Amino acid sequence: PVDGPAMFSSYCAPCHGPKGVGDGPAAHALTKVPADLTKLSARNGGQFPTVRVRRYIEGADEVAAHGSRDMPMWGPLFKSLSRDMVVQRIETLTKYLEGLQQP
Repeated sequence: PVDGPAMFSSYCAPCHGPKGVGDGPAAHALTKVPADLTKLSARNGGQFPTVRVRRYIEGADEVAAHGSRDMPMWGPLFKSLSRDMVVQRIETLTKYLEGLQQP
């Protein structure tokens, strides 16, 4: 998928849940509870941390809960796509996550 909701459903919801609050069906199998992705702005002084989110999705920054640096669902996908497709998908998913933000 290349649209935000479909990518989130396929790649993020198993851990973060369908609404992004950290209650996905695979969450119970993780050592650390997945982040509530609807509170990223609230935890960042009311500003959505666009650059940080992009870097997490891409694998440039560490997220301890994800184990190895490749996000489990994204690693193989990113390795199989052109750089332009990767950038497009990261941007689309980042914008989708920004739209999920709650106070």
